[in-house]
Amino acid sequence: MVFSRKKVVGKVVSLPVSQIRPNPAQPRLRFDAYELISLAESIRQNGLLQPITVREVGDGYELISGERRLRATKLAKLRQINCIIVDTDEQQSAVFALLENIQRQDLDYFEQARGIKKLIECWGITQEQAAARLGMAQSTLANKLRLLGLEEDLQKYVVEQKLSERHARALLTVDRAHRMEVAQTVCARHLNVVQTEEYIEKMEMAAKKPQRRNLFIVKDVRIFLNTVGKAIDMMKQAGVDAVANTTQCGDYIEYNIRIPLAK
Repeated sequence: MVFSRKKVVGKVVSLPVSQIRPNPAQPRLRFDAYELISLAESIRQNGLLQPITVREVGDGYELISGERRLRATKLAKLRQINCIIVDTDEQQSAVFALLENIQRQDLDYFEQARGIKKLIECWGITQEQAAARLGMAQSTLANKLRLLGLEEDLQKYVVEQKLSERHARALLTVDRAHRMEVAQTVCARHLNVVQTEEYIEKMEMAAKKPQRRNLFIVKDVRIFLNTVGKAIDMMKQAGVDAVANTTQCGDYIEYNIRIPLAK
């Protein structure tokens, strides 16, 4: 079938799956295998109920939204897929991909943060300007971007353990060397956000508290000097010619005792 792409923009058309490329700005990285298999079976039995959205790129098409549906269609081994062709540029395509996932709540908060970061870099704008374009409070957007400060292995662990975004933000306050350990403790104890924040606060206070040394502390060093002096006097009374000398050196006192050996 031959048709002009300009005439079908905005309309539902059937395109070869092989001609559709993934969206490089797709913010979603993880797809549940069971959900894809279930969706593939549904598409095989009932067809694709909602077309995917694509844009013309060179001699083919680039996906804008509908990554799960496209993957499930491939999994169902179907060669054609219903699409809506949209006349848009690369930047707007990236926006559509992010907005669709955010609106459908398909992204985890780390994927949202990476998607927002890509848009800011693509647009060359500030966080405040990006928040306005995405219809998001600037503080919310900033908090999401801060999550990227967590190490990738910790991000994966947090998502797998289904910890909340507030749990992840709490982990940002922990030094890098102990973050995974704290995250594992939070999961093992099934701590909610408030309990997690309290646990981290107590841990930090304990770390700042000076370690107690097992030293015998006295208020006045003269007690020691008097004790030694009495010992020297007792030796002299017993006929031992003991001699003691003290020298004050800056912030310490040097005490030398000489006791003659018996002949």
